Amino acid sequence: MIRILLMALCLISSFEARAQFAPGYRRASAENDAAEPEQEGPSVLFRGAPQAAPEPTPPPEPVAIRKPTPYTGSIRILAQVNGDIITTEDINNRVRAFTMTTGIPYNSQTKLLIINKVMQNTIDEKLKAQDAARNKIDISEKEVENSIDVFCQNNNLTRERLNQMMKQSGVDPQVFREQMKNDLAWIRLVHRNTMGETITQPEIKEALALAAKDMSKPKFMLSEIVIPVKEAKHISQLVENLRRDPRFELYAAQFSQSPSSSSGGRLGWVNEGQLPQTLENSVRKLSSGQVSDPILYNGDYYIFKVEKKFDPAQGQMPTPTAKEVENMLRNQKNERYAAQHLQELRQRAMIELKE
Repeated sequence: MIRILLMALCLISSFEARAQFAPGYRRASAENDAAEPEQEGPSVLFRGAPQAAPEPTPPPEPVAIRKPTPYTGSIRILAQVNGDIITTEDINNRVRAFTMTTGIPYNSQTKLLIINKVMQNTIDEKLKAQDAARNKIDISEKEVENSIDVFCQNNNLTRERLNQMMKQSGVDPQVFREQMKNDLAWIRLVHRNTMGETITQPEIKEALALAAKDMSKPKFMLSEIVIPVKEAKHISQLVENLRRDPRFELYAAQFSQSPSSSSGGRLGWVNEGQLPQTLENSVRKLSSGQVSDPILYNGDYYIFKVEKKFDPAQGQMPTPTAKEVENMLRNQKNERYAAQHLQELRQRAMIELKE
């Protein structure tokens, strides 16, 4: 009789001991106990290691809104750019166009980033359109139609499907056309003002020599997103999205405040030792394809993605051709001019934010 009581106490104690290490553990029902009468719990004196707790369930992804409307109620003026107004309706339309064309979801984690980015884009769009008008750059309707055709081809869309998407997303077709027209005018202005600049043979030779010298050093192929501290309230949520969504370059182009945003945040191959130590320490820990945590450095948060790593002890990289180097240098000059000229327009502009 005493032996039976001791065995019962061992069983009860063993079940309770396991329960404290296993969240969510439920005592077996009376039916289950009856179904397995021969199964005896382990001794409390010689029990094994506690069972590992189950993996926590990841939080659900935030719900994306198909037709975002950041501003409700009557139409209000949000900003003036050299006398041209930007209204709540302008921003609502452009937020919808932004989410439709980029595929970046508008949800609780991204909405403030998107609204701020769209507002800055709309201000810049006004400045570019005003500058194009001053320089008598005119874009025909046929050119806009051709640009929309190219957009459809690049995204494997028919015109009918694009129209359907705009309707489903609540995008005003006229706003979409206006954005296309302003982009074309800006590109033409940049090309016109950089046409006289040539890439010289000494520049190409110098770049080729530098590339050949770099082949002997370990390096990372990096992309970056840089967010000022004052705009980084939701940076952790941004990193969560970057780890779910493989289109890092798209987020960089839209949200990064670095000059590299014009090329999708791509920095290309960066030699070991080239980054500040604080940044490189984090990059070294990443494997190919991984996204870093936000790294605070000199008043900005940096987020890196390691595309590839190269170790000269384990292989060789192909040297770029002269033509590839020439194209790279020309693109860099165009990007520098565009960034500098836009910054000058911003500095000269009369911009008044109402809200």
